[in-house]
Amino acid sequence: MSTFPILGAFTGLDWGLLAVILILLVFLIFLAVAEMGLSRMTKPKAAALAERRPKQGRALVELIEEPEKWINPLLLTVNVSQTVQATLTGVVTARAFGAVGIAVGVTLNVLVFFVLAEAVPKTYAVIHSERAALLSARGIRGLVAFPPLKLVSRALIKLTNVIVKGKGLEDGPFVKEQEFLGVVEVAAQEEVIEKHERELIESVIEFGDTVAREIMVPQPDMVTVPLSATVDDVIGVSIAHGFSRMPVINDDDDVVGVVFLKDLVRLERLGRGAESVPAHMRDVVVVPENKPVAKLMREMQTNKFHLAVVADEYGSITGMITLEDCLEELVGEIVDEYDREEAEISVLPNGDLLILGSTSVSDVNERLSTHIPDEEWDSIGGFVFGTLEHVPSVGEFVDFEGWRFRVAELKGRRIQKVRVTLIEVPSTSADQDDEVSSH
Repeated sequence: MSTFPILGAFTGLDWGLLAVILILLVFLIFLAVAEMGLSRMTKPKAAALAERRPKQGRALVELIEEPEKWINPLLLTVNVSQTVQATLTGVVTARAFGAVGIAVGVTLNVLVFFVLAEAVPKTYAVIHSERAALLSARGIRGLVAFPPLKLVSRALIKLTNVIVKGKGLEDGPFVKEQEFLGVVEVAAQEEVIEKHERELIESVIEFGDTVAREIMVPQPDMVTVPLSATVDDVIGVSIAHGFSRMPVINDDDDVVGVVFLKDLVRLERLGRGAESVPAHMRDVVVVPENKPVAKLMREMQTNKFHLAVVADEYGSITGMITLEDCLEELVGEIVDEYDREEAEISVLPNGDLLILGSTSVSDVNERLSTHIPDEEWDSIGGFVFGTLEHVPSVGEFVDFEGWRFRVAELKGRRIQKVRVTLIEVPSTSADQDDEVSSH
């Protein structure tokens, strides 16, 4: 028959266990404040706090500069402390209340320890993140420097790497790209970073996945000069279009070189304007369509060239790409005094949108909140062409997720402009990706 002793009947062991539980409670509160406070701290903010509070600030800067050194030990300490606390609470409540003690222990853990050691301290750290980070910095630095903790933490990470094999798993835990972008979005909403800083961070993340085909000038839009042209001819084309570098093509429309306006102007000033282009053109760099733009940009910087021609898997020229095209992927459109850029997306008086056929699918998705597959099509013109499955006529259209994409202008077989009209409230059903019709 179980008994329910009062506090006066507790033995010395019971009181000792209760004291350890209370100490663990205080320790878990400290760890919760530290975890939330440090995770919300940025390097610039840590540096600013270090100037005002040198002692705590120095420790804070060390932690923020190398988060991988404290995240794993801290999480391990939290896990061990919570496990020990929950076990001891179960032992004490079982000794105090007998068979129902386990239920009492679980209830205490949920109602007391969750509220006091999780919800309250983390909420405090969210509201007072700077104070929380400063108060906990020195303690966490000392904790993660404890040799046994470092040893066990590293051993467990290595064990994880054995179970889940892969490249670059040494440091863990990991943040997925979408999770990181979510953090950036929250930081922008809370005005921790500016809107343009958020856009630049998102551009940098997306830049790593961009390939040459996605940002190249397509072959029909390339301004080229024939192999038979003279220096004077090329200077005239350059002035007409405002380009300082132009590919040279032969009779088979294959690019055989590139000419620089600076070279030609010098020749023209020397009275050699009638000379033919081949004697003065330079070698052209040819890259595949799937070449990562980040890698191409580094090669442009290293090898000092600003223009490359893009070829498909069969070696046919499909477009060209410049250093400016690469930079625009990071910082947005760069327009100089001679550019006569037509807006990619313009709003018509009746509310319809007129979109250039070369506009990227991702830009259209962002503007319309649609889910046009950007893995299959690069441009909105390509999406309409591919969905219709034939060379379209002006007026033909594709309906997708409540929007009508109508061919507004053609140039040969190429869709120059697409008129977009809202025909219904976009569906939110699970099968919206299949909602495509063409006419």
